[in-house]
This record gives sequence, C-alpha cells and structure tokens, in this order.
Amino acid sequence: MIFGLFRKKNTNRRIVEAQYALLTAAARQPALYADLGVPDTVMGRFEMLSAVLILYFRRTRRSATSGQEIAQEIVDAFFEDVDHSIRELGVGDVSVPKRMKKFAGMFYGRLESYAAALDAADRTALAAALRRNCYPQAADAPSLDGLASYLFDAEAALAAVGEDVVEVGRLRLPPASAG
Repeated sequence: MIFGLFRKKNTNRRIVEAQYALLTAAARQPALYADLGVPDTVMGRFEMLSAVLILYFRRTRRSATSGQEIAQEIVDAFFEDVDHSIRELGVGDVSVPKRMKKFAGMFYGRLESYAAALDAADRTALAAALRRNCYPQAADAPSLDGLASYLFDAEAALAAVGEDVVEVGRLRLPPASAG
C-alpha cells in the first residue's frame, strides 16, 4: 500500500517534467521573438513563459483532479526555475526571497490581466497588457497584436485537447508564426 504512494509521486514527477519541458519549449519558439515582437531578453523570456503557463493553467482549471494536481506541481517547478535563474544571475542568497516575492507578484498580476482580456475576448486589451509588460519603459514599443492573436488561437487549440493528453503531460501549444 505505502509503495503505491511512492510510485504515483514518481509517475507525477515524470509527467510534470515532460509537461514543463513542452511548456518552456513553447515559450522559447524563435517566432515569438523574431516575428511577434517579444524582446529576446531575460525578461522577455519570463513574459513568454508566464503567458504560456497562464494558458496552460486556464486549460487545466477544468481538468479532473489529476490534471489540476499536475498543474500545481508545474507552478512549483516554474517558481523553482525562477529561483534557480535568479541565483544564476548572481543574486545573493539574502536577496533571493525578496526577488522571488516580486516575480510571484508579477506573475499573478499578469494572470489577472491576461485572464480578464481572454475572458472578455478582448484582443486589444490583451495586446496592450502584453505591450505594457514586455516593454515597460518604451513609448515606441512595437504592437503586440500578433502575439495577442497567437495567444487567443493557442488557448482555443488547448481547449480542444482531450483530458487524456492533459493527464499524461503531453499538452502542446501550436507553433507561433507571423502569419
């Protein structure tokens, strides 16, 4: 009986690792940066990983318990990844918790604003929120209308995917393109 619990945890770990790898690959698609206007910077990559994870969480919120458990573990993996990245950038151990709190606040703020735009089917509001987050100080930032359209299309594609795919950690976002 007790060994069954360890097996489930180990299976979940493999599923989480596979799903997180697919999500990070989706956030690193060259077309997002070359064609859709996302700055190819540390913060630009944070923005895209946040957007991809938000789409994933929106899809899994209607999943069965196992899909939601995997989603929670992916949140944990994301914040572990952010913590590791902060440390790699040379931030001292004393400052890491403060920085993590800031990144968590940024992520959950994006979750709110992107979700509001997606729920309202408002591409203009999503493009404005993306622009504000990707280019916080640039008055002449490029339009992110194409990125907003891609995120709407990706969310629709994820909604059409069956639970069997979600539960085994194989949920994929469609490829990004300029067209």
